[in-house]
Amino acid sequence: MARVGLTTDRVVRAGAELADEVGFDQVTASELARRFEVKVASLYAHVKNSHDLRTRIALLALEELADLAADAVAGRAGKDALVAFADVYRDYGRQHPGRATAARMRLDPETAAASAGVRHAQMTRAILRGYDLSEPDQTHAVRLLGSVFHGYSSLELAGGFSHSAPDSQETWTRILDALDALLRNWPATPTP
Repeated sequence: MARVGLTTDRVVRAGAELADEVGFDQVTASELARRFEVKVASLYAHVKNSHDLRTRIALLALEELADLAADAVAGRAGKDALVAFADVYRDYGRQHPGRATAARMRLDPETAAASAGVRHAQMTRAILRGYDLSEPDQTHAVRLLGSVFHGYSSLELAGGFSHSAPDSQETWTRILDALDALLRNWPATPTP
């Protein structure tokens, strides 16, 4: 790649591509500088350091995911919205494994509050309104869905389901059916 035209956006997008190729944990400013055939110092005009680069990749991934999820759930409700939302996470992880990992990066509270992660939570809660969950059960359900979506995608990408039948798509469909049934029949909060 040519030196000319380095911008923060270009550096971050190249970092995201690198994350998808080699893994998010392997992304460093020095590795990216090698890709651009520049000195690391040249990148520091656009990112502060490797941590800043990874944070910006995480923010990009959260934004991309939020945009995809918003498009997928628009006009849908109930199980249709749940399935569309879940499929976005799974598909994104397959297409962009490094970015999907980046989207789970722990961000400082201020950065997290200004990120598209807020949109993810809002969309999840909007889907859950169709299941008539109130607090604190809605928060429990948000955490459950996030755990299932990210956990399944991570295990699938690592090859965890490739050695046995049934096919992972069949399992995914059954999991979403089970989640829908659970959300429609959420257990009552036990009284102390």
